[in-house]
Amino acid sequence: MRQIYTRTLLTGICLAAMTWLAAAQNTPAPADANAPSPAAADPQAPAAQPPAPAAPAAPAPLSTPAVTGPLSNLPPAIFDAGPFGKIAVNGFLSGIGLAQNNSVPGDDTTQAALTNGQVFIQKTDGWFQFYLQAGAYDIPSLGLPFLATDKTISDLYGPIPVAFLKLQAGKNTSFQIGSLPTLIGAEYTFSFENMNVDRGLLWNQENAVTKGIQVNQTMGKFTASLAWTDGFYSNRYTWLSGSLAYANGPHAISFVAGGNYGQTAFQTFATPVQNNGSIYNVIYTYTKGAWIIQPYFQYSNIPTNAKIGIVKGASTTGGAILASHAFKHGFSLAGRWEYIGSSGNAAENAVNLMYGPGSAGTSITGTPTFQYGGFFVRGDLAWVHINDFTPGAVFGPLGTKNNQFRAVAEIGFVFGNNIVEKK
Repeated sequence: MRQIYTRTLLTGICLAAMTWLAAAQNTPAPADANAPSPAAADPQAPAAQPPAPAAPAAPAPLSTPAVTGPLSNLPPAIFDAGPFGKIAVNGFLSGIGLAQNNSVPGDDTTQAALTNGQVFIQKTDGWFQFYLQAGAYDIPSLGLPFLATDKTISDLYGPIPVAFLKLQAGKNTSFQIGSLPTLIGAEYTFSFENMNVDRGLLWNQENAVTKGIQVNQTMGKFTASLAWTDGFYSNRYTWLSGSLAYANGPHAISFVAGGNYGQTAFQTFATPVQNNGSIYNVIYTYTKGAWIIQPYFQYSNIPTNAKIGIVKGASTTGGAILASHAFKHGFSLAGRWEYIGSSGNAAENAVNLMYGPGSAGTSITGTPTFQYGGFFVRGDLAWVHINDFTPGAVFGPLGTKNNQFRAVAEIGFVFGNNIVEKK
């Protein structure tokens, strides 16, 4: 009850502050008492011709939520929100049908679900900004049992998975506070943001949404971020994450690191044992013309800590290559190859990070996509192969099958300012 009261009080304070600050931003400045009145102007001076109106800039999609491609976000719809000024709105609505073999007990061979029924509301100008993402979502991931949409929402990040205030402290400096997208990894959380419908094996080791404070700084071609958060949605603020990115033309390289400087035995579905470890990425991205190519390396480590039940620590090492090529008339093709292996063995009671201590996995995914305006349809064809597994920890009714094929079809709509007037 005390937590509910505290959250309600904080929510009220935030809303009141947002209203006051937005009203202050939109209050017109008082008129200058010393300015000459229109009647005092020279009556013989010819009337000035009003300048020709400048051509409006073509609307562009916003940077949040991030969309890697080949799907394209749309420019937002803009409306006047009174004291909050101009508010931008986008949305995604999509559903999938899925078929797979070697499903585990409780995971059907065929599934259907709403993957995205989300709206994105944000204020992107001025020094006081905010972002709100709300709705239903599912997060299908290779190598894991499928989780229904309602269970995904209740067991993970709730109906408002991402929401934060942003203070633009300067041209190149900003602060964010709230539920934030993670800095870790090359793939994003929600299906519409990525090249493929399913998340990959490396993504399964990463956090996705994290609560805390983040500072961002741009320095020429460099962009840096530092975040103090609760890691894997643990409500224990003992994580530090950082990223440093350099971009030059079509090339970009990022160095990312995050870890827990204090450990805890607390675990839930959203807070696995990986919350007690550290993780590192090196991500290269090439974007030019119709091509997006993104190889990356990942290493994670969970140290030994008998006090919280980790008798023997373990690590994972992996790499992936993601690529996408856009063709004419809205067609594109994306692919992903990845490999990840874990250390340790069952004899020394090492912590299980995959499919038993010392197991390894490979996946290959192909995703053809078609998008026309706000409509899209795409599909995944994926194969997962596991090596050195512990019997009972992989696929099939008895957990002894080390291969799984999965086919996914996704159809959906993107909402924004996509109305084109006919000439």
